[in-house]
Amino acid sequence: MLRLRSFIELYGLPRIINNQIWIAAGSIIAALGYALFQVPFNIVAGGIGGIGIIINHFTGLPVGVLYFVLNIPLLVVGFRHLGRWQFLFSTLSSVIVFSVFADYFGYILPVTLEKFPITNDLLLNALYGGIIFGIGSGIIFRFGGTIGGTSIIGRIINNKTGFPLSQSYFFADGLIILTAGFVFGWELAMLALITLFFVGFANDFVMEGVSQARTVTIITNKPNELKHEMMHKLRRGISQWDVTGGYSDKEFTMIFCTVSRSQVQEVKTIVAEVNPEAFLVIGVAQQARNGHGFKLLKGKKKSEKKINVEETAEESG
Repeated sequence: MLRLRSFIELYGLPRIINNQIWIAAGSIIAALGYALFQVPFNIVAGGIGGIGIIINHFTGLPVGVLYFVLNIPLLVVGFRHLGRWQFLFSTLSSVIVFSVFADYFGYILPVTLEKFPITNDLLLNALYGGIIFGIGSGIIFRFGGTIGGTSIIGRIINNKTGFPLSQSYFFADGLIILTAGFVFGWELAMLALITLFFVGFANDFVMEGVSQARTVTIITNKPNELKHEMMHKLRRGISQWDVTGGYSDKEFTMIFCTVSRSQVQEVKTIVAEVNPEAFLVIGVAQQARNGHGFKLLKGKKKSEKKINVEETAEESG
């Protein structure tokens, strides 16, 4: 109970409850995409859910029950190695809600779809399944949860060995999709890859949104003129560094600025007019916070209550 109290003091009870509500909502949405578009058409897009579809094909056992049972040993291992209460609140609740609603939707949807069919096109099912499942799992990830399955093993391997999470997921999901190819055929395996791609796309969209910010890097010998024009016309803050050309060994100034997507053309015009020989690089900023014209970075104020740091560190270990 002492460790649970430390966990609640660290994160705050209102925040924990809010996260749990969103994690449950994300789990329901993910279960809808899974039960409606993946299970009926044997689209095995990796993970424990994919293994459940394969076993269901041979045994007829409910996919939700299979999902929960297959996750039990992973949940035990994760509870021991990934921080007990934090893991419990972030993963166990998601697995339970997903399992229950996967079977619930699997029970009621066939009757509903007889009256209101969506599509029998396999490609559209792969797209819809990936997008809806990805939106649900993206909500789960955004509020600090996981959906169990291979993500638990991936996180443990990453913590113990430093092996990249993305590669762990790739190998695990790839092996499951390969198995599904032998069971259901290679056309469905390709559709599973398409589903997996759209799951990742929807995940990124939910967690990070569509970036409107662009980063501008200019290496110039006319920094003052460029700064004046950019700050006057763009109304953006600018940072600068003294740099040396690696080949020419000449001294230059590097200007860095973050602008909105609509200002990119104006940046090009300014550079072309002031210093057309300058080296210009424009990139996509995944997120921009706190600068003039951008959203503020919201954070939770530190609690004045004293938290046992040693217990919290032990909890995460």
